[in-house]
Order: sequence, then structure tokens, then C-alpha cells
Amino acid sequence: MPSSKQITTIQLTPETRERLRELGKKDETYDEIINRLVDDHEKRKK
Repeated sequence: MPSSKQITTIQLTPETRERLRELGKKDETYDEIINRLVDDHEKRKK
């Protein structure tokens, strides 16, 4: 992730964090996982 982007913190339960980790691909960041999931959701809504 480029260092020029602002970074925030979100609170997750350990269970949710693990679920995200399981959905991730190799070396994918949480930011990338969440963005991919949101993109997929938006595509399905159309």
C-alpha cells in the first residue's frame, strides 16, 4: 500500500479478523480483502 494514503484503525473481534484472514488471498492486506468484498457486493447489486 502506498505510504501517501492515510491509514485508519477499525475495531474487529478476533473472530471477524479470522474470517477476513480466511477470505484473503496470499499476501493480501485487510484493506485489499475488504475492498475486493465491497467491489463484489456492488457488482452484484447492479
